[in-house]
Amino acid sequence: MSTSAGREPNLELRDFLRSRRARVSPDEAGLGPAGGGRRVPGLRREEVARLAGISVDYYVRLERGRNPNASAQVLEAVARALRLDAAERAHLSDLVRPRPGSGRRRPVAPQRVRPGLLRLLDSLADTPAMIMGHRLDVLAANTLAKALYTDFDTLPHRERNLARFIFLDPAARDLLTDWDTAARGTVAALRLYAGRHPHDPRLTELVGELSVHDEDFRQWWADHDVLEYTHGTKHYRHPLVGELALDYESLTLPDDPDQALYLYTAEPGSPSAHALRLLGSWSAPDPAARTTGRT
Repeated sequence: MSTSAGREPNLELRDFLRSRRARVSPDEAGLGPAGGGRRVPGLRREEVARLAGISVDYYVRLERGRNPNASAQVLEAVARALRLDAAERAHLSDLVRPRPGSGRRRPVAPQRVRPGLLRLLDSLADTPAMIMGHRLDVLAANTLAKALYTDFDTLPHRERNLARFIFLDPAARDLLTDWDTAARGTVAALRLYAGRHPHDPRLTELVGELSVHDEDFRQWWADHDVLEYTHGTKHYRHPLVGELALDYESLTLPDDPDQALYLYTAEPGSPSAHALRLLGSWSAPDPAARTTGRT
């Protein structure tokens, strides 16, 4: 069904496209150096339309959030023109996708971690591991992950969230040696989730809380950057074992694409591997005390 004149514009789509257009210079787009007298940063709308091979009117309606049911081919052309990466392309597709019953705020179904997966998590005694779900909620974490970050199981359910930890727990700024990079990536990951679940009331609550309490979050949220956590390296300064550089891998669970297993490893023989072993020996629990029923 086409968008009627009276329908509310898609503001998220509007702001995302504007932010991506402002980021690309004419020179980067192959249009030559920008001349004088340009009133906007980055590309003009007509330049994006020309690069994408669509009419200016069509692109203007798209950027204004007046969704003209853009085809996959049009979205791909716009993505190329704006030099979007894979996460940004997925986000653009999510924002354009028709949403039945849009505007209603419905609770997202609670997520559960299978008992077998919990046992697997706990069996990884030498590897910090956690399972994250909607809006970066920490659904489960093994003993070493709790020792590395914090014991999420001791927190109220609504506070078991990685974004809340990074922005609201003062210990996070000391733990993460490159806090700005980690925090900006967290905001971008939440933005990507917001494109998939725009009517999640708990996401709205989380974004509101973080925006009120942290100016950095508020500014970075307005940037509309998106990021898919797949793999990378994080650097820590742990109060007990000192410096660690850990590589992480994110494995999406096939029966729930919004649940992912995160594993953190150190290069064998490195100082980080030694520090991780020390942290493991310090945090080793009494086997009889292990939790078996987390959700």
